[in-house]
Amino acid sequence: MNEENPLWASESFWKKVAIWVTAGSFLILVVLTFDSLSQTEVGGKRVQAYSVINKKIDYVYQANLHKFMPVIGETELLFGKEFTEEEAEKLVTLGKKTTQAKNCMNCHTLLGNGAYYAPDLTKAWLDKGWLSKELREDLMVKFLLDPENNARTFGSNRKMPNLHITPDEAKGVVAFLKWMSSIDTNGFPYNFKTIYATEE
Repeated sequence: MNEENPLWASESFWKKVAIWVTAGSFLILVVLTFDSLSQTEVGGKRVQAYSVINKKIDYVYQANLHKFMPVIGETELLFGKEFTEEEAEKLVTLGKKTTQAKNCMNCHTLLGNGAYYAPDLTKAWLDKGWLSKELREDLMVKFLLDPENNARTFGSNRKMPNLHITPDEAKGVVAFLKWMSSIDTNGFPYNFKTIYATEE
């Protein structure tokens, strides 16, 4: 290679660089994909098993981690029943499929995805708007079955339309929301006061 045509200026050099960069990027994407799958696997470190719906779930700030984290506590049954892992998976899956079929993400966000017209549902199970843990399940089911007559708009005047959700689907959605509230979302949403929070 003479001085007039340095290596870095040749076409063959950049073709080789492009091939190596593409191959390296592909390998990195493969590794990241497998890592993401392991991080989001149900029953793993970040995503609880479906039977977590049998437990009390809270969301508290942990100073040592500098973020809010889900905290799984003692038994707190959903609809007064203890679900096996298989039963819990079936109920949560029904709820997830219902939110997909009814296009909830057209108005809401779930785990940061969706629209911002209506409230984020990531930690909806823990929302203080349900007044108390004793009333929560009943209020949630009634709202889903007849949102027009059970909505609290908090001055926004935005109301959810009646999506003709069945009682079984409503229970599934509540189970899905409870399970979703147990997911480690890396602190999202921030500064969220749960239904269990006491005023300081």
